Amino acid sequence: VREIGGAASWRLSTAKPGNGVDQIRDGSNETYWQSDGLQPHFINIQFPRRQTVSAIALYMDFNLDESYTPKKLKIMVGTTFHNLEQVRQVDVREPVGWVTIPLWRKWGEDPLDNILDPLRGEEDPDDLTRRRVPAHKRAPL
Repeated sequence: VREIGGAASWRLSTAKPGNGVDQIRDGSNETYWQSDGLQPHFINIQFPRRQTVSAIALYMDFNLDESYTPKKLKIMVGTTFHNLEQVRQVDVREPVGWVTIPLWRKWGEDPLDNILDPLRGEEDPDDLTRRRVPAHKRAPL
């Protein structure tokens, strides 16, 4: 697989100053996005043309972020922000490290075609933290 998030436009529901898109895309596990405001918190990843995304990976560290770590993630896809459909929901319990969410219909078969790929966190804390969020595409054979 290869990381294709650099080809996308990224938008966040909210962000505290100095903790936005640049921080989740900088390749460091030490920097992070921290939301600021009301739920739902989301990351919107929009590609300029139709794109096949095979997985979303999030680096999270419950030991550092504690109650700011999301507990539930929803992956929604669509051709615009207005016609999103949920394709995955993942419950995470005190994650430390990479959480990879495959976007295959069945593992190893055709991946879902995505043009828009937001991540929604709808859990108890008012704010949440995500450290890194690459989008992956299966490399051609």
